[in-house]
Amino acid sequence: MRAVRFSALTAVTAAALAAVTGCTEKGGSADGDRVINVTATDDKCEVSKKEFPAGHLELAIENKGSKVTEVYVLFPDDRIVTERENIGPGTKQKVTAEVKAGDYRIACKPGMKGDGIRQDVKATGGSIAAKRDPRLDKAVAAYRQYAQEQADATLPKAEAFAAAVKDGDIAAAKKAYAPSRIGWERTEPVAESFGDIDPKVDVRADGLESGQKWTGWHRLEKALWQDKKIGAEEKTLADQLITDLKDWQKRVGKADITPTSMANGAKELLDEVATGKVTGEEERYSHTDLVDFKANVEGAQESYELLKPVAKENDPALVTELDKQFTALNTLLDTYRADKSSYDFVSYEKVDEAGQKKLSDGVNALAEPLSKLAAAVAATKQG
Repeated sequence: MRAVRFSALTAVTAAALAAVTGCTEKGGSADGDRVINVTATDDKCEVSKKEFPAGHLELAIENKGSKVTEVYVLFPDDRIVTERENIGPGTKQKVTAEVKAGDYRIACKPGMKGDGIRQDVKATGGSIAAKRDPRLDKAVAAYRQYAQEQADATLPKAEAFAAAVKDGDIAAAKKAYAPSRIGWERTEPVAESFGDIDPKVDVRADGLESGQKWTGWHRLEKALWQDKKIGAEEKTLADQLITDLKDWQKRVGKADITPTSMANGAKELLDEVATGKVTGEEERYSHTDLVDFKANVEGAQESYELLKPVAKENDPALVTELDKQFTALNTLLDTYRADKSSYDFVSYEKVDEAGQKKLSDGVNALAEPLSKLAAAVAATKQG
């Protein structure tokens, strides 16, 4: 699952976010009036400007507080435009996004808890003609098709899992559990574009917000591996999982996906792998973490490969490093499965502390250059 979200998350509308860029200039960056300096402390979230031109936007973030923080660009209803998590005290981060004219909020979340400290901001300029590199439009279309294929392939596997739960067949349900999650995990780089589906199908017990009912895969995972029983509630939750996944399947075609959201989402997902999956927190009952891990890397790599032609022109050294780190991480993951054509990974209980350290190092080595991908594909000036 992705990290805990703000509570007012609502369904995505098709016209909510439009990608607006300009004339390509290799190696360029956002114009000065498109850069917002965000200074986060333990009790403040200061922004250098509250109005900026619509289009390519860059946040230059500095955490001057004592707590790890997160910074978000939000729609007024709290849907997420872009984000950057796990910003340590005394560190700086840059985030690139694409925004349409309208009202937004920039939020800092010290301690990564609560609704955050917010500033109202506005993107101005009215209707601006999009002049984006057509290769990026093709990349977005291809990733949307990829996400749709993953959603379509997930449904029959999830239905097999749900059927086993409803039959009370614990052994069959355990066997079907991890395969039913692969398609979802592959699309997690753009999970925010699916609206409120993520907290319905993939939330863990410690990720629940006040008053939220625990539904989805992990609630059933607990019943199968820890409780070792299937009752009437679990059978109802199995039906609910399928209902929610069918909703997800329908939303993919309408989801707002941009080149920068693909790049930023891939980076944030790798951060989540490093902080929550390498530690074994995600699949704490089934210990099928490596299946999720591999699917996440595949989804992030698909996003990267589609954006790669443009990134290579703007930052060839970055592409060389990303190719190297994706290969290294995939090679490391392959050591934990029987053959490269299968998802038959060992139980995460069998990965010792040294192995977890290697996985963590591999993810971090990839996440660092991946954080620069959005800027590489958006290395443009407004024309």
